[in-house]
Amino acid sequence: MSSFNQRGIFLQKLGPTPVDPDEVLVSMQFALKDSGWDDVNAVPKETLLDSTIIVAASYDGGKSFDIRNSKDIDGDGDVDADDKAKLLALAKAYVSIVSP
Repeated sequence: MSSFNQRGIFLQKLGPTPVDPDEVLVSMQFALKDSGWDDVNAVPKETLLDSTIIVAASYDGGKSFDIRNSKDIDGDGDVDADDKAKLLALAKAYVSIVSP
């Protein structure tokens, strides 16, 4: 997130693990940033609001993912296949990035 945009997505790739070398998890945190002022310490402060974490799981090394979603990602008022498709595309794209 920057000072120009208050919305952000934090992505984290987890795995593979020694137990399952084909398991890959992608944690996606969606949040709004609130900038303010800390009166006690006299410094700027930033807080994450409306934070939601969704995890996409792959058991074939990141080729395909499954996800349980309960959040309206595209803002059309319902949680449906379109939301799931966007989240799956984001997870797959993130896993394909070799260097962060």
